Amino acid sequence: MARQQFDVNIDPDDVTLDQDSRRPDNTAFKQQRLSAWQPVLSPKSVLPLFLVIGIIFIPLGAFFFVESEKVFENVQEYTRCSEVTTGNDCSSFAPPAKCNCDVTFTVSEDVQGPVYVYYGLSNFYQNHRRYVKSRDDKQLIGAEVDAGSLSSDCEPYRVDSDGKPIAPCGAIANSLFNDTYTLSDSASNVLALTRTGIAWDSDHTVKFNNPPPQDNLETAFSGFVMPFYWTQRVEELDLTNPDNNGYKNEAFEVWMRTAAFPTFRKLYGRIDNGILAGNYTIRVEYNYPVVSFDGEKRVILSTVSWLGGKNQFIGIAYIVVGSLSLVTGLVLVLLNQFRPKK
Repeated sequence: MARQQFDVNIDPDDVTLDQDSRRPDNTAFKQQRLSAWQPVLSPKSVLPLFLVIGIIFIPLGAFFFVESEKVFENVQEYTRCSEVTTGNDCSSFAPPAKCNCDVTFTVSEDVQGPVYVYYGLSNFYQNHRRYVKSRDDKQLIGAEVDAGSLSSDCEPYRVDSDGKPIAPCGAIANSLFNDTYTLSDSASNVLALTRTGIAWDSDHTVKFNNPPPQDNLETAFSGFVMPFYWTQRVEELDLTNPDNNGYKNEAFEVWMRTAAFPTFRKLYGRIDNGILAGNYTIRVEYNYPVVSFDGEKRVILSTVSWLGGKNQFIGIAYIVVGSLSLVTGLVLVLLNQFRPKK
């Protein structure tokens, strides 16, 4: 087919109009003619800033450091503690074998309550993506679920070999920390350890609820099996307090709030009346294995201040930043004094 030729006539006036239509309005804002201010850095404006930061930060850092030192903290590592009767390494015991070991420490002065008791783990990556997702929030808020409606995120801890649903499902719940602590003084008097009031209020009141009927947890969880590595069912987590069972168990709620770093501590309980100066023993029922992944376990006793727990880093950081700023300011003053810019 023969190629057709077309003559296209372009009117120059049309091009001018089209260009004018795309031109921003002739205003100070759209044409970027607004007045602006740009600081001119000079020794007179910069040097006082360095000196003021140093003068403010150094006393603040010293104050924060002193406040942190007022916080009582006692850390005891017990990963390879010895069994009380045989002296064998408790880390070599395999569940369901039981191992009890003693951790002793001395308190040099009376400590006012409440004293918080924490357990600490190292090299435990609760922040792993698949681990964090491995839960069913519908199940945890008390919704009625079955083997078919449980979240697939719980795999492979969703159902057992017989197809029965697990309560609670998922890797987080399956790895629940289950060492227990009993604290006693030199006269073998056992100190009261409160295991309630340790979870976040939003977790306890909103995110965790038991399924119906809530007044009969044995019936509520009758169609479920316990996680693979648990030794007691979810409705039997606290045999001394019926209101602290099921998904409303506060130790379980604390564990389910995953940690951001591989070395962390979580609240185990608190001693409301404080502790007196003297020698103390913590009887540990050693159940939680950590040696297989090169982990470590600790038990920590600590008080808190208005700054939180014992944390020397904040004070040291302020002192370091203030000192560097002050030294930099003094150096610049000397340079400006003896080698002024011409």
